[in-house]
This record gives sequence, structure tokens and C-alpha cells, in this order.
Amino acid sequence: MIAASFGLFILFGSMLAVGAAAQAGLEQRVDSLFVIASSGEVKYRDMVEPAIEAIAAMGVDAVPVLIDKFATRSARERLTITNILKKIGVPAVPLLVEALSRSDGQIVQRVCAVLGDIGDTAAVGPLMAVTGHSRWQVRDQAVGALGKIGDRRADSVVMAALDDAIGEVRKAAAVSSGMLTIGASARKLVHVLGDDFYGARMSAAHSLLSLDTVTVKAVLADSLGSANHFVGDLGCFILSEYTGDDQALNLLYSQSASSNARRRAHAAVGIIKADPDDLCGWHQLLVDRESDRLARLKMQSALKSLKNEE
Repeated sequence: MIAASFGLFILFGSMLAVGAAAQAGLEQRVDSLFVIASSGEVKYRDMVEPAIEAIAAMGVDAVPVLIDKFATRSARERLTITNILKKIGVPAVPLLVEALSRSDGQIVQRVCAVLGDIGDTAAVGPLMAVTGHSRWQVRDQAVGALGKIGDRRADSVVMAALDDAIGEVRKAAAVSSGMLTIGASARKLVHVLGDDFYGARMSAAHSLLSLDTVTVKAVLADSLGSANHFVGDLGCFILSEYTGDDQALNLLYSQSASSNARRRAHAAVGIIKADPDDLCGWHQLLVDRESDRLARLKMQSALKSLKNEE
């Protein structure tokens, strides 16, 4: 009995040794190929893609090694790792999801980005779980990845991220709100039009254009008079995209009488763009009644551009 147990112990130890040796061999092969795959040297130019394909062909066995390499400071290496993991695709997702629990926030944020690129819905729950991460870069990448995957289960956490303390996260949330076409986010997105961060407010404007037009116009009608000038100015930009829409034109015209010359210019340019054939007959009227020289120049420039397009 003792002899049999001792024999099993020896066999098990040998198996572990073989397994460790095999793992070491795999890591060595990945490392050797990765040097070429991530190289920017001319001498390796024709070998880069074959090396990438060779690592990708190893499949899930190469994934843990690649995840560890995400700690790199090299942008070229990071992009190479991302490229390979995308080629491995869905089979890599379980190990990538597992890596979301790592203590190294930099690795976690990069894993989030790859999961978004792969686009497997199996990653939605785990990504939602890290949208409250203490590292803002993780929140940023997780929210962005959820938008790319496009699963509506993420609606609530994406909308919540519109209130994040960090502008980059709010930007990611604004983009993802548009990608997910979250109708309920319209009012919050209009609020983000007034964001201090340029990227967040511009992303919110473009995402609003992907939502239901009736809903967006209704929210803008209540918000164009906001004390935050970004809200009204970007609201005019959004309305200018609704070509031939009477309600949009009327809302723009209401802003053309603003006491703020900048707002009048935005509204007039919006009218020119939304009514290129001047069916309302407002084009020259707006120019003639404008007292601010800079605002007038902006209107004239918009009319000149319109004529050039014709």
C-alpha cells in the first residue's frame, strides 16, 4: 500500500514536472516570436505578420502569456498583443474575463479594451462589474467596451457613467450611449452638452444624433435657453442636422433673436444648413439684421460655402 502510494506520488510529481517544462517551453516560444512580432526593425519587416499569425495559432495556450505582457510600457508591444488576442478571438474571452480581477489596473484596463474589440457578449457582465473600478482608466475602457459590444444589458451602467467625476469616462459613456442607442439617455446627454470637457460634450452631441429625433427635439426645446452657453450652441449644431425639419428650424429661429451674438451666429448658421434652399426665406434676413460684425461674418461665410457646394 505504501509502495503504491509512493509510486503515485512519484508519477504525479513527474507529471507536474512535465507540465511545468511544457509551460516553460510555450512561454519561451511565445517570447521568441513576440520579439519579432512587435519589432519595428527593418530586418524583421517581412517576418512580423508571420510571427503574429504563429502566436495566434497557439490559441488559448498563448493567452496567459500575452496578458502578462500587457504590463509593457511599449505602445508597439501593446498594440501587437491586442492584435494577436483579437485574432484568437472568442476562445480567449474566458481567460481575459478572469484577468479583470487582477490587481494591476493597467493590465485590467487593456484587457477591457480587448474584450470590447472581440465583442463577445459573454464579457458584458464582468465588464459591467468593473465600471465602478477605483482606477478611472479601467472605468473608461470598460464603459467604452460595453458600447462596442452593443448589449443592452449595459444601458444602466453606461448611463450612470455619464455622471462620472472624470471627463474621459463621461466621454466614453456619451459615445457608448449613442452606440447602444439608449433613448432614455437623451436628457442626460443634453446635460453633458454643457460639460467642461470638450471630448465629453462633443461626443454627447454626436450620440444625440443617433437617438430618436422627436425625443431629442423635445429635450432640446427645454434646454436651449440654458445658462450654460455650450448647451445652446451645441443644441443649434444638432438641430442643424435635421434638414427640412420645421420644428428644428423654428427652434433655431428662436435662438437667432438671442441677446448673445455667438448664439445668434450658431442659430443662423444652423438655419442655413438645415434649410439650404432657403424655403423659409430667412437667410438674408438674418444677415441684414445682425449688428455684431463677427456673427455677421460667420453667417456670410456659411452662405458662401452653401453657394460653393451648389
